[in-house]
Amino acid sequence: MTYFSRHIFFCLNQRANGEDCCAGQGAQAGFDRCKSRVKAAGLSGAGQVRVNKAGCLDRCAGGPVAVVYPEAVWYTFVDNDDIDEIVDSHLVHGRVVERLLLPPSVGK
Repeated sequence: MTYFSRHIFFCLNQRANGEDCCAGQGAQAGFDRCKSRVKAAGLSGAGQVRVNKAGCLDRCAGGPVAVVYPEAVWYTFVDNDDIDEIVDSHLVHGRVVERLLLPPSVGK
């Protein structure tokens, strides 16, 4: 067994020059919500889910963004309802939330 079965990384990068960045679009709130929901669901800890902070994930134009590994599923989100759906559907049940997928063409 691996130490964690899944990681979800949230880009929390802040750009000072006014360029698109996840930090300027509510990424910290999404991270905080996800972390608390994962913990409340009993999903945190060895063999389960790790909620991680990340620097720039190079998908700034789609921000805020998060990526779930090992599946390499990229999400964008707007509010707590989106985060709740990612946790409940993907992290609990292993079902990708299609409506929140970040299109592969979205980059910086």
